[in-house]
Amino acid sequence: MSANFAFFVLPVILLLIGLPIYLILLVSALLAAVFVVGVPMTTIQTYMFASLDNFPLLAIPFFLLAGEIMGQGGIARRLIVWVISITGSMRGSLAVTTVASSELFGAMSHTAVGTVAAVGRLVLPALRESGYGDRFSVSLIASSGAIAVVIPPSISMILYGMSAQQSAIALFTAGILPSVLIGAVDAAYVLGYSRLHTVAAAEKARWSKIWASTREASWALGTPVVIFGGIYGGIFTPTEAAGIAVVYSFVVTMFIYRDIGWAELWRITLSAAYLISQILIIVTAAGIYSWMLTTSGIPAHIVAFIEGLQMPAWATLLAINLGLLLIGSFLEPPAAIMILTPLLLPIAQAFGVDPIHFGIIMAVNLSIGMYAPPFGLNLFASQAIFDVPLGMIYRGVIPFVLINFATLMVITYVPAISMILLR
Repeated sequence: MSANFAFFVLPVILLLIGLPIYLILLVSALLAAVFVVGVPMTTIQTYMFASLDNFPLLAIPFFLLAGEIMGQGGIARRLIVWVISITGSMRGSLAVTTVASSELFGAMSHTAVGTVAAVGRLVLPALRESGYGDRFSVSLIASSGAIAVVIPPSISMILYGMSAQQSAIALFTAGILPSVLIGAVDAAYVLGYSRLHTVAAAEKARWSKIWASTREASWALGTPVVIFGGIYGGIFTPTEAAGIAVVYSFVVTMFIYRDIGWAELWRITLSAAYLISQILIIVTAAGIYSWMLTTSGIPAHIVAFIEGLQMPAWATLLAINLGLLLIGSFLEPPAAIMILTPLLLPIAQAFGVDPIHFGIIMAVNLSIGMYAPPFGLNLFASQAIFDVPLGMIYRGVIPFVLINFATLMVITYVPAISMILLR
């Protein structure tokens, strides 16, 4: 069995058959271990468990549990009501609210699908009442929710930091301005759309309403303050911040807002455990696959081949971006990052791209892939949650894919956007 077949052809065949991604990676890695690399099977077992023995990885289950508590409790609802109260009466303010709420909640839930569900359930009825069609509304929610892949503290950043041996805090810092830029571009587009289609203006903002919503959401707004203040203030690590986020969201939801009881908390915990197990088994299988890939020497051969083509750096980065967009529309970000980082990072570094900057490029690519046809996960989640035809969502997300691809090009070729806060 050739290395190319084991690592590239076989996974595609298994994907077309319909096997789950973790099983595809595991089968490909095991066959490569036996027929290509020739390592003992006991080494595979040891590496499977060793890939989970990583302190930063503990942040993932904690952040996911905190996000589930906030999304299914009252924190998400209060945050969105607060954003709505301060957007004012400008035409398109409700669409801008969707973008802003997704940025805010994405920074706390850390999952794109969770952001789509939490924000979408609350804003979709209001978008419909304001005259936005289902195609635009659902597409806006699906694309805005993907910002959770980029905005810190992102689970994708944690996984990239593990795979590339880079600081998670540096990646979080580098992701701030790109995520704000993406939100600003989306907001500008939806404002233009609202004016072009003469969507009705929202209710005029009143200081009394803003004050009431701020007071009601004060404890909810404390969540990002605790997380970001603790991380960037040097009080605790991202992993510790994740644990504190769980405790804070639990106390606020259970004992201050009293939106859920013990039975609801148990249900939320089981839901989070199911999601956590899905991600961790992908991390384990992808870790073995990446290790086999690196051991085989394929990344070094690819780097030598690309350098031999003597392509300019901008063309190489464009090819990488297009490849990531294609793969991101088929694979979830955790699997794509664990598989592709050992393969693509050496290529990027050979052309002088900083590893931190490349992590942002990967995250933005994979966030667009979350709602890029045909298999973006947010598309299927939106179709299931909001019960609208999938073909309609495909047509609706095209403008968002195009404008965010343009934003991706700016982030790719202007490294200062990612790196200036670090410097």
